[in-house]
Amino acid sequence: MELFEQESISFPTSYEEILKRIKSIDPIKYGSSRNYINGAVSYLSPYISRGVISTKLVFEEILQRGHPTGRVQKIIQELAWRDYWQQVWIAKGDAIDNDLKHQQAPVNNSAIPEAIFHGKTGIKAIDSAIAEFYETGYLHNHVRMYIASITCNIGKSHWKLPAQWMYYYLLDADWASNALSWQWVAGANANKKYIANQENINKYCYSNQKNTFLDIDYSEFESLQIPKDLNETIDLKLSTKLPKKKSLQIDKNLPTLIYNYYNIDPMWRQEKNYNRVLLLEPKTFENYPVSKKCIDFAIELSKNIYGIQIYVGSFFGLVKEYDIKNTFYKEHPLNKYEGIEDSRDWIFESKESVKSFFSYWKKCKKELKIKNIIK
Repeated sequence: MELFEQESISFPTSYEEILKRIKSIDPIKYGSSRNYINGAVSYLSPYISRGVISTKLVFEEILQRGHPTGRVQKIIQELAWRDYWQQVWIAKGDAIDNDLKHQQAPVNNSAIPEAIFHGKTGIKAIDSAIAEFYETGYLHNHVRMYIASITCNIGKSHWKLPAQWMYYYLLDADWASNALSWQWVAGANANKKYIANQENINKYCYSNQKNTFLDIDYSEFESLQIPKDLNETIDLKLSTKLPKKKSLQIDKNLPTLIYNYYNIDPMWRQEKNYNRVLLLEPKTFENYPVSKKCIDFAIELSKNIYGIQIYVGSFFGLVKEYDIKNTFYKEHPLNKYEGIEDSRDWIFESKESVKSFFSYWKKCKKELKIKNIIK
C-alpha cells in the first residue's frame, strides 16, 4: 500500500467559516480515528491557540449534539489537555522553558538534526509530513510525537531548539502545548520516553516501509546508536518579521482592549465601544519567534474584529505614546500588562492539579458528574 494521500489542509480566517468548522466536528469518529493521519480530527487547533475560539465553546457545541457522553469523552479529554497545559504554564511560568521534571538524558547535542529540518530522514511518512508542514503550518498530533521521538530519543538532540523550530512554523503554535509535549516525549516531563518504531508509523500513516533505522523491535532501541541519517545537526537562529509600526487613532474617551497573538477573539466584549488594539510586542517574539506565515495568519484573523488596529511595540510604549488610562486584556501567562484582566474561558473550574494530567482529569470528571454530563 502506498502512503495515504490526504486532501490539502487549509485554514480559512473568516469567523463564519471557523464556526462552520466547529459545526462539522464528528466527535464520535474523532474518538475512534484521531491517531490516524486521515482521522476525523477537528482542525480547530489554530483557532484555539490564537484565542479566536475557546476550548469551552467547542466543548459546549459537542454537548449540544446530545451524543452519549461515553462516546464523546475522548474529544472532551483532548480539549482538557489543552487547558491543562495552560494551567501548567500559569503555575510554572518560565520553568517550562527548561527540563521540567527530569533532566533529559542522554543528550548528544542542543541542535536539530538536518534530516528533520529538511525532511530527509528516510522515513517516507515523516518526510512527506514535514514537507507539507512547511506548506500548511500544520502537523497531525501523532506525527508531531513521531518527529519529537526521532529527534530526541533516536537522534539524542535536546528537546528545546527542535521544539522552537516546530513552534516557529505551526499556525497553532502554543508554547505550553508544544514545549511540554516535546518534554513528555523526551522524558523531561514524564517518567518514561515515548518511542515509536516503523511498524507503528506504518500502521497510523498507511505506509508499508521496511529497512529503516526505525524498523526494529522495541527491545533494540535501548542499544541503538545514533543513525548516520541523524548525525548532522543545525543550530538554528529563528527570528520574527513584524509589520512596520503605524500610527493609531485612539479615542481617549473610550477604554482600550488589548488583543495579542494568543487572544484574537472577535466576540470578546463585543457589546460596547472600545479602542481595539492588536499588540505585537517585539520582545515576546524575540523569546518565542514565529514565521511570517504565522504572523500573517494572526493578522488575517484579527480582521474579524471591528475597528482593530495593530500596534508594534511594548504594552507600556503603547500606553505612554497614546496616554491610555483604561485597559482590558484576557488572561494569558505571557501577559505583562496593567489594567483589568478578564478570565479566559476555561471548560472546568478546577485549576489546582497541575502535578499530572490524570489528577487534573480526575477532578474534571468529577465536575462532569456533578453537572450530570457523565455518570
